[in-house]
Amino acid sequence: MLKYIYQDLLSVVRFLPGAVAMGAIVSAAVFLAADKMRRGKRRALMLPMILFWIYLSVMLIITFFSRESGVRQGMDLELFSTWGINERNNAYVVENVLLFIPYGFLSPWAFKRLRGIFRCGAVGFLTSLGIEFLQLATRRGYFQIDDILTNTLGTIIGYLLFLICFPGAQRKR
Repeated sequence: MLKYIYQDLLSVVRFLPGAVAMGAIVSAAVFLAADKMRRGKRRALMLPMILFWIYLSVMLIITFFSRESGVRQGMDLELFSTWGINERNNAYVVENVLLFIPYGFLSPWAFKRLRGIFRCGAVGFLTSLGIEFLQLATRRGYFQIDDILTNTLGTIIGYLLFLICFPGAQRKR
């Protein structure tokens, strides 16, 4: 299984320079707009926001732009249908969890409103659901319930890592 994960990671490395560039451009645009609105009062949020936008660009390239349109189609609505079939499918499950760990870490760091395991988990769920629907519509991937579940799990793991790294950052109620 680790061999497949390693191969899959290597296959997307070629997209990283473009994704980082795209994320940097989006970050710059967001900060220029925010700077004009806030007059630079929140510069401390720059690093997490830049990392979030770069990561989001990497995620979009991995889930959409690294695949040809029309080559994958279909839906799999059976829960846990991916795990246990073979090592390749098990690798896909692990990769889906790994893909969303940075999302769960960077989202609450960049956006204080997402500090709370339910809020962050819900946003991870909705983001994953959106990706699955877009993959289905563009035929760049299969719509799989397992992907939504594993992506949400990755988001929650990422959020827990965020809490470990920033223990005082829990949203005040």
